[in-house]
Amino acid sequence: MSLSLFISHLIGGSVGSTVLLMSSIILGSLFVEDLTAVIVGILAADGIISIPLALFSLCTGVILSDIGFYWLGRLASTHPRLARYVDHNLIAPFRLWLENRYALTIFSTTFIPGSRFPTYTASGFFRRPFSTFILTAISAVIIWMSFLFFIAYWFGAFTSEWIGPARWGIAGIFILILLSIGLYNFFRAYRANAKKKNCAN
Repeated sequence: MSLSLFISHLIGGSVGSTVLLMSSIILGSLFVEDLTAVIVGILAADGIISIPLALFSLCTGVILSDIGFYWLGRLASTHPRLARYVDHNLIAPFRLWLENRYALTIFSTTFIPGSRFPTYTASGFFRRPFSTFILTAISAVIIWMSFLFFIAYWFGAFTSEWIGPARWGIAGIFILILLSIGLYNFFRAYRANAKKKNCAN
């Protein structure tokens, strides 16, 4: 769990400055949003971080990463150099969903670990409306981040008297479960697409 320790130390070490604290939370949620939400929720329960600042920073970081995924796909559709960073075989199955159930697909993807990158990149690559994307993504992010944050906050308050290793160990197990679900969903989509491609050949 070295990554979780790194993020917790990064955020904890920024407590003296509001700007640094917000920046560290945003940076963490740009890359590992679920992990950062759990850590920040526990730190907020300990009174280290205020709830409004924590939620605002978490949501800001995730929304920025979502925008980045969308525009990576959008630019990849017209720039060959960027196209190599987008797995066309992986995003192809999302085209029908995005054409028929665009807003619903964007909204529900937020709650399925491991599915944001291919879905949001596909949204940009297939040039779906950005206005619909960003409004839907913001709504979903606020709901999902608030849920994760307050679950972690409740856990942090409940275990405030526990010894550190036991407390963070249980939190680590929860984070590993989320990461495992994300990896499972990612590779399941990849294998399903590979199987479909082989059948077509």
